[in-house]
Amino acid sequence: MFWQKDLELMPPDQLRGLQAQRLRRTVEMAKKSPFYAKALAGMDPDGITTPDDARHLPLTVKQDLRDYFPFGFLAVPRSQVVRLHASSGTTGTPTAIFHGKADLKAWADLVARGLYMVGVRPSDVFQNLAGYGLFSGGLGMHYGAERLGALVIPAGAGNSRRQISLMRQMGTTVMHMIPSYAHRLAAAFAEQGLDPRADTSLKIAIIGAEPHTEQARRRIEEMFGVKAYNNYGLSELNGPGVAFECAEQNGLHLWEDAFLVEVLDPTTLEPVAPGQVGEVVLTTLNRRAMPLIRYRTRDLAALLPGDCPCGRPHRRLSRIVGRSDDMFIVKGVNVYPMQVEAVLMGHKPVGGNYLIVLESRESGDAMIVRAELRPEAAGLSPEERSGLARSLAKDLRDELLLTPAVEICDPGALPVAQGKAERVQDRRKLS
Repeated sequence: MFWQKDLELMPPDQLRGLQAQRLRRTVEMAKKSPFYAKALAGMDPDGITTPDDARHLPLTVKQDLRDYFPFGFLAVPRSQVVRLHASSGTTGTPTAIFHGKADLKAWADLVARGLYMVGVRPSDVFQNLAGYGLFSGGLGMHYGAERLGALVIPAGAGNSRRQISLMRQMGTTVMHMIPSYAHRLAAAFAEQGLDPRADTSLKIAIIGAEPHTEQARRRIEEMFGVKAYNNYGLSELNGPGVAFECAEQNGLHLWEDAFLVEVLDPTTLEPVAPGQVGEVVLTTLNRRAMPLIRYRTRDLAALLPGDCPCGRPHRRLSRIVGRSDDMFIVKGVNVYPMQVEAVLMGHKPVGGNYLIVLESRESGDAMIVRAELRPEAAGLSPEERSGLARSLAKDLRDELLLTPAVEICDPGALPVAQGKAERVQDRRKLS
């Protein structure tokens, strides 16, 4: 049941002591980098006595990584670095994250810890349907599954027919993918006249890399006949394995021996109460080549109160409900794409692909929700489609407090993203 039992069951007081010790070491290491040499000037690591002292340290934001690209956060000589992961840089200067050998081993153990926690064992066949390359999701999960001892199939993203063939030939029992791809894969099974619940050996799905609702997770479980477990990570803080659900599926255990977590009000930057949604802020505690201190993730979640029946004392994060920079405003109403997804996934004929379009009209801003049908619902009559659109518009109005236009689309009609799903197109004219 435990991959690293001593760390997973460490008593809270002992865990806080370990955090304080590792926070001192992290600050000491960070000050060797050009960025933190300035940001932490005058900070004495020996003055840190508890993990709460992190609140006196400066926040780090993504723009800092861009401004000091590529080597400004590196705390060791480049000769000690063995891996680079980086963002695409499509919206500006990219970010670069460097890892040393010890960092990669620690990362693999965190991923293996999460996988073992949900029932993955060395006897399993683990098919990795995530992208490889500079994206951290593929290699991060790959090395964690290998560390655990599973047979890993590095299938990569896309090519659904090949994915299905590998699953059936090799007896795949565990798959890892982004949630939006699960619906495309299920459609590919249907096109071949196959049912993944009967025609594969799948039992576990690991999903992550993009926010998704509980309804979307349950839909994946229904389509594939698996238990689907959420995991959380971001490239700046390793990638997958920062936090992982246990078998209870009641929140993600954030590995507090490796990361110090805060949840702050995005506006005031003050801590929010347990159970209240705020921005997740993370400090690495066990990374040497490129430590990060109080990194603002922009991800929105809550720290869940109470203990988990699994016995692990590591605090739990709620699922990510969105990003602070994903929110858009229509007619004075704050809207998160996840609110739309939750409504759509509550209607069985609706598939997993949808698009929110924002436009400027003479009457003001307009919001259009385009929702694909599931393949088995493609035969709905025009009257049934109109009824579904009206029902969705009503439920969206109840959730959002504004009424969007709803368009029902045939399966496969909407653009398919090659990586993370792009849910919003803002075509409004700048005033």
